[in-house]
Amino acid sequence: MTQSRSPGLNRRGLALVTLVIAVVISLAHIWMNSFGNVSTLAQNGFHFAGFVLLCALVSPVVSAEWASARFVRVVDVSFGIAVAAAAIYVVNAETAIYDRGVRLIWSDWLAGTLCILGALEFTRRTTGLIIPILILLALTYIVWWGRYVPGVFRFGGLSAETVLFRALYGDDAMFGTIARISSTYVFMFILFGAFLLKSGAGDFIVNVSRAVAGRMTGGPGFVAVLASGLTGTISGSAVANTASTGVITIPLMKRAGFPPTFAGGVEAAASTGGQLMPPIMGAGAFVMASFTQIPYTTIVTVSVLPAILYFLTVGFFVRIEAKRSHATALAEEDGPGIWKTFRDGGPSFIIPVALLIVLLVRGFTPTYAAGYAILACVAASWLTPNRMGPVRIVEALELGARNMIMTAVLLTAVGLIVNVITTAGIGNTFSLMISTWSQGSLLIAMVLIALASLVLGMGLPVTAAYIVLGTLSAPALYQLILQSQLTEILASGQLPETAKAIFMLAVPEKLAALAAPMPVDEASAIIAALPLESLSLLYDQAFQPEVLAAALLSAHMIIFWLSQDSNVTPPVCLAAFTGAAIAGSPPMKTGFAAWKAAKGLYFVPLLFAYTPFLSGDWPEMLRIFAFAVFGLWAVAAAIEGYWEARLNIFERAATFAVGAALLWPAPVWINLMALAAFAALFGWNLKKSKMAPAAHGS
Repeated sequence: MTQSRSPGLNRRGLALVTLVIAVVISLAHIWMNSFGNVSTLAQNGFHFAGFVLLCALVSPVVSAEWASARFVRVVDVSFGIAVAAAAIYVVNAETAIYDRGVRLIWSDWLAGTLCILGALEFTRRTTGLIIPILILLALTYIVWWGRYVPGVFRFGGLSAETVLFRALYGDDAMFGTIARISSTYVFMFILFGAFLLKSGAGDFIVNVSRAVAGRMTGGPGFVAVLASGLTGTISGSAVANTASTGVITIPLMKRAGFPPTFAGGVEAAASTGGQLMPPIMGAGAFVMASFTQIPYTTIVTVSVLPAILYFLTVGFFVRIEAKRSHATALAEEDGPGIWKTFRDGGPSFIIPVALLIVLLVRGFTPTYAAGYAILACVAASWLTPNRMGPVRIVEALELGARNMIMTAVLLTAVGLIVNVITTAGIGNTFSLMISTWSQGSLLIAMVLIALASLVLGMGLPVTAAYIVLGTLSAPALYQLILQSQLTEILASGQLPETAKAIFMLAVPEKLAALAAPMPVDEASAIIAALPLESLSLLYDQAFQPEVLAAALLSAHMIIFWLSQDSNVTPPVCLAAFTGAAIAGSPPMKTGFAAWKAAKGLYFVPLLFAYTPFLSGDWPEMLRIFAFAVFGLWAVAAAIEGYWEARLNIFERAATFAVGAALLWPAPVWINLMALAAFAALFGWNLKKSKMAPAAHGS
C-alpha cells in the first residue's frame, strides 16, 4: 500500500513545491517592478534563477517512466538549484570582480560556466536544439574558430576569461537589456494575461465572438478570426492562441462545412495575428522599444491599423472559402446571446484592458500600467459570476509564472548570441552584405530578410527570430528606407542646402545636377556614387529627427512582421501544427492553408516600407488603410481564384492588378480609379454568382 501511494504523494508534493515557487516568483516580480529599488543585474539574475528552477520542476530532462526516474529527477532538480545559485552568485560577485581588475577566480569561473550551461540546457528543454547550437557556435566563434574564417567574418578572437565576463555583465550580456525586458514588461503583461484568463475573460472573448460573428455566412470562421484577435490582446502567443481558442472554433468551423485543413489553417493564421495585436503584441514590441528607443506607447498606437488589416485579410480568405464550401452560420444553440455574454464576462475583460490602455496613453510605464490592470482584473471579476477569491488569485499567479518559463529562459539565453554579434561586429558586416546583395533595392532586401526569417523561424520562436534578425539586418533596412526617401527628394529637386554640402565634399562633379528635378534613375545613381561614410551624414542633414525615427520604426516593424511567418509557413510551423492536431487534418497541408491565409504578413510590410502608414498623420494613415482593405480583398480573391463566384484566368489577373494598384503608393487619383475598377469587378462577380449559384462548388 505504501508503494502504491508513494508516487501519488510524490506527485502531489512536487505540485505543491512547484505552486509555491511559481507564486513566490510572481509576487517577487510584482514587488520588484512596482515597489522595489533593485538593480538591473540583481533583478535579471533573480529572474533567471527563479525560472530555471521552475523549469527544472515542470520540464524534466527525462521521462518519469524511466526505472531510475526518481534518482534522475533528484539530480535534475539539483542541477536547477545549482544554476539558480550560480546566477545569484554572479549578481553578488560583480563588485569583487571589478575590485580585482576584472580578473576571475575559480568560483567566478564555476558560477559563470554553470549559468551558461543552464541557459543551454533549459533553453533546449523549452525551445529545442537550435538556440543552444547557435549559442555554442557564437561563443566558440569568438574564442576559437573565428580566426580561421576567411573574408569579412574573420575575427581574431578574445580570451576565454574576457568572453565569460562579457557574457555575464554588460548591456548586451546574458543579464543585460534583453533579460531586463523579460523581467519587467514581458512578465508583467503575461501575468496580466493570466489574471484575465482566470477572471473569465477567455470565455467572454469566445462567446462575444460567437454572438457578433456567428450568425454570418461561414460564421465560425469569423468567430475564429475575432476570438483570436481579442485573445491576442491578452496572450501575445500564436501557439497559445491556437490551442485555447482552436478547441472551440475549429470544431465549429468543421461543423459549419469548412474543410478540416482550412479550419486548422485559418485558426493558426488568425492566432498568429495575436502577436501583432495591441496592446501586448507578445515580447517583440518591448524588444522593439528597447532596440529603437521609441516609446512603447508609440509602437502600440501605430500598430492598431496594421493589425486590423491583417485580421481583415484572414477574414477575406474565410469569406471566400465560406462561399466556395457553402459553409453555414452558427445555430442559435451554439452560443449564448450577446447581452448574457456581456453580463457574465464583459466587465472582467473590458475594464482591465480599458484601464491598461488609458494608463499607457497618459504616459505611465507599461509595468506600472500592467500592475494596476492586474488589480482591476480582480476587482472587475466581482461584477461577474466568476469572482476571483484567494484561490483563483493564487492560480493566476501560478499560471503567469508557468506561462513565462519559456520566454524567461529564452530571452536570457539569447543575450549570449546578441553579445557575440555586437562584440564581433557581425551585425554591421551582415547589414553591408544585405545592402550589397540587394544592390540598393528595398524590395530585394525585404525578400532576403523574409527568407532569412523563414529559415531562422524553423528552429527559433518568433521573438528570438526577431531579436537575431533585428540585430543583424535592421541597420541595412533602415539605411535602404532612408535611401529610397532620399532618392525621391533628390528627384524632386528639393534637397536642403545643408545636405548639398555633403555632395560638394564627396562627389563635387554631381553638384550642378542637384539644382533641378531629375529622373529617379539618375537620382539613384548619384546616391550610389556616394561613399558609405558620407551617407549617414547626408541623412542627418536631409531629414528631420522624426523622419529618422519613423524610418527606424518601419525597419524594425517590417522585420517583426516577417518574423511571424515561421508560425504558419511549412516545413516547421508550430501554430499550424497545433491547429492540425485539433482539426485532425494533415499537418503539412494545414501549414500551407495557414500560410495562404496569413498573406497579410507579406503585403502589409510593403506599406511600412513604401508609404507613411506608420508615420503619417491620421487622415493619411486612414486613407492608406481604406485603400489597402479593398486591395487585400482583391489580392485574396486573385490568390484563391474565387470571390463570390469562380474567377476565370482573365478575371483573376485583372483582380490581382486592381489589388496591386490599390496597395501601390500612387497618387490618390490612381487609387480611386483602381477602387472604381474593384467595384466593377466585384459587381460583375456578384452578378455571376446569382446567375449560376450551382457553379459555386463546381
